[in-house]
Amino acid sequence: MKLDRHVMNAVAAFFAIANVPAEAQGLEGDPAGSGVLVGAVRWLEGTLLGTVATVVAVIAVAVVGFMMLTGRINWRYGATVIIGCFILFGAASIVAGIQSTATLGN
Repeated sequence: MKLDRHVMNAVAAFFAIANVPAEAQGLEGDPAGSGVLVGAVRWLEGTLLGTVATVVAVIAVAVVGFMMLTGRINWRYGATVIIGCFILFGAASIVAGIQSTATLGN
């Protein structure tokens, strides 16, 4: 079923105006039974930010940089790889900065 553009705009406006806090915002700590999921996410984080990932990122930046210098890859694609590595490894600092800025506003 195809929705009319006006209906979609009205729904989008409703959700933009509605100031209802999400259910997860009211929870204190982790819900019961989430230990396995938290452990899995921490393992994934350790894998993505561990020694192997750091070595792979260094090799990728070196190869992409060499390919950019020799003209084998577009500079835009090369910069995307390099910026992606900075975002991946700096995600914790980025989130901490956003959280501290958000708490200053309250």
